[in-house]
Amino acid sequence: MSDIMTPIPFGKMMNWILEEHKKGAIFGIRRPFVADQSKKYEIFGRTLETPFGPAAGPHTQLTQNIVAAYVAGSRFFELKTVQKLDGEDLPVAKPCIKADDECYNCEWSTELYVPQAYDEYVKAWFACKVLAKEYGLGSMDGFQFNMSVGYDLEGIKLEKVDRFIEGMKDASAAPIFNECRQWLLDNLDRFDNLTKEDVESISPEICNCATLSTLHGCPPQEIERIASYLLTEKKVHTFIKCNPTLLGYEYARKLMDDMGYDYVAFGDFHFRDDLQYTDAVPMLQRLQKLADEKGLEFGVKITNTFPVDVKQNELPSEEMYMSGKSLYALSMSVAQKLAKDFDGKLRISYSGGADYFNITKIVDAGIWPVTMATTMLKPGGYQRLEQIGRIFEAKQAPVFEGVDAAKVRVLVEGARTDKHHVKAVKPLPSRKVNSPVPLVDCFIAPCQEGCPIHQDITRYLQLAGEGKHEEALKVILNKNPLPFITGTICAHNCMSKCTRNFYEHPVHIRNAKLTAAEGGFDALMKDLKAGDAENGKTAAIVGGGPAGMAAAFFLSRAGFAVTLFEKEASLGGVVKHVIPGFRISDEAIANDVA
Repeated sequence: MSDIMTPIPFGKMMNWILEEHKKGAIFGIRRPFVADQSKKYEIFGRTLETPFGPAAGPHTQLTQNIVAAYVAGSRFFELKTVQKLDGEDLPVAKPCIKADDECYNCEWSTELYVPQAYDEYVKAWFACKVLAKEYGLGSMDGFQFNMSVGYDLEGIKLEKVDRFIEGMKDASAAPIFNECRQWLLDNLDRFDNLTKEDVESISPEICNCATLSTLHGCPPQEIERIASYLLTEKKVHTFIKCNPTLLGYEYARKLMDDMGYDYVAFGDFHFRDDLQYTDAVPMLQRLQKLADEKGLEFGVKITNTFPVDVKQNELPSEEMYMSGKSLYALSMSVAQKLAKDFDGKLRISYSGGADYFNITKIVDAGIWPVTMATTMLKPGGYQRLEQIGRIFEAKQAPVFEGVDAAKVRVLVEGARTDKHHVKAVKPLPSRKVNSPVPLVDCFIAPCQEGCPIHQDITRYLQLAGEGKHEEALKVILNKNPLPFITGTICAHNCMSKCTRNFYEHPVHIRNAKLTAAEGGFDALMKDLKAGDAENGKTAAIVGGGPAGMAAAFFLSRAGFAVTLFEKEASLGGVVKHVIPGFRISDEAIANDVA
């Protein structure tokens, strides 16, 4: 598979969406999030149906990524950063992201050419508007795009970047805008709910806000010049990305060590060369005053990831950026300092280890919109957003009244011991499989790969979950004739591989097997018999332990006449005669013997 991104024309993209939707999905999302249009957040003079979405990263680079995130529940999109280096001129070594537990990356801005990136964002703008109306996912005006630009004023003033900014502010003259609009008008007969008036009402004012992304080492004067330029010349609401290096080396090092990330290596170089906190506060105060004078919103985006050393060839670079669960306490510490020193009046947008378990606390503290990347890179992907969206269904959308420094302090202190953020003594198991993944139809259930006999776990879990215990037990017996024993004392390697490990805790697969065995045993035993056709062969098995009983079961089912020799008075081997009764009952063993 090529690592060069190839944009898909808008017409083909819409064909894909319309055809896949007939099969119950949109880009693989099978549980679309339907927003409550009465609950609306407001920022930059526009509304949001949910206060979260994907961060500037792998999930906001191509149209289909943005659309998938929208369908799953996102309503705020921080688009992938554009800058003067683009396309083939931008060196991005691959692989560039590693997200086993906490996350690391060595990529920074869009790999497309700036004009290509622009086209992707316009196509996504149209697609999300259309899906909102056609499939009833929310209001056509219920989401926002936020452009991310960097990394120096000279680059931002270049013609291609300037054209990008102006085109995002008003796309009416852009060929791609008119191409998308015309395709929809020409294909209205393919839609059930979308009307001509809907298409014609789609605004060319795609974006009125920008997040300034700065590279490490960018001097405070340059940051202020860029922000002033965006506010005064471009007239867009502006947020500045702030880094955990504002905390100082000693604080960051101790916090990481205390939380179990002592193996993450970083020096004090960036802490010395990056924007200093004593310079940041007066600079932000000046910019806030300027924004107020211009009638624009201003704030900070926390955080711009955290540079650490590559020590074990994790990624093909000398330095990589850390994000995810390990970044949360650092990011929140920056938010706490700024909330305290600005008396909560400085607006804060957030990204840094946000996920299902902490996002409501972040928003309740007055920090939003919240953008995410690492949690979406874990198993479950975009569908995790639908899980997060359901949280906000039951919450009233608040009016921004400031950031609560006291609540943020509680979040920082809680993160130091929170199991979702500290590094476990025993790391999470690898979700990689040992066998090669096929090129096509490559879905493999990790739990099934973890099982030594490759039971059809997903099938019997589904049946057991529906209460169809006898059917589930029949599936289990295809490969496992000892469901009571293995349902009680199996080492359950399947659960070590279960993808729910990377959400909260694994599915209790072993318990489900035992439940199916107990619920389906009596009915199944009435019909259980040896193989239909005797093959005329005999077999003798020495030893009536679990292995001997299993061999007898399968040979008998295959038509052999089986004789099993056991010196003890009863079958069961070590399980029966060595393992104590409080671990497994005689009744359970007897059922498998039967």
